Amino acid sequence: MATTADGALPESEEKSARGLQLPGIILGIGLGGFVDGIVLHQLLQWHHMLSSTNQDHIGVKYYSPHSVSGLEMNTVWDGIFHTVCWLAVLTGLGVLYSRVTHHRRRVWSSRVLWGWILAGWGLFNLVEGVLDHHLLGIHHVHGGPHQMWWDIGFLVLGALLLVGGYGLQRSGRPFDPEAPDAPDAPDADRSGRSA
Repeated sequence: MATTADGALPESEEKSARGLQLPGIILGIGLGGFVDGIVLHQLLQWHHMLSSTNQDHIGVKYYSPHSVSGLEMNTVWDGIFHTVCWLAVLTGLGVLYSRVTHHRRRVWSSRVLWGWILAGWGLFNLVEGVLDHHLLGIHHVHGGPHQMWWDIGFLVLGALLLVGGYGLQRSGRPFDPEAPDAPDAPDADRSGRSA
């Protein structure tokens, strides 16, 4: 792979990597939301979208997740949350598809896309954590006497995912399976050199 004298990617490869930024971040936001909703809302049942509205900062009516009617309302709002996550994933896939016309394998073998997906997940955690846990107070990661530490841990995880994803995408190098020196290129022999 060629780089410029300062070690940067050539403009065409850098543009290709930047083309993955938006779809990767949108996919990461949607997938991160799904992990949050599936693990924290459904499997562990630590919280729901409105499970802390008895102590929120905006005056939303309290729907106790420990009563049938309260759980029903929380489940509706969890469903709205999952719908937004699903739409984010669909949007991310649509943007990705619109940007990928050739070399589809090149994109999926790249750390660039996966790095941006992790960065998007981290961005989801940071925005959702600051907005829902701290500013609005409509729910917490794990309510109770130590809820502040759970909420801070969620933000720290978000920051680590964002930084780790950014680092991963920076280390990514595109792989073109049709390049003459690619190991599985049509003209390559077993040693990976062109025939």
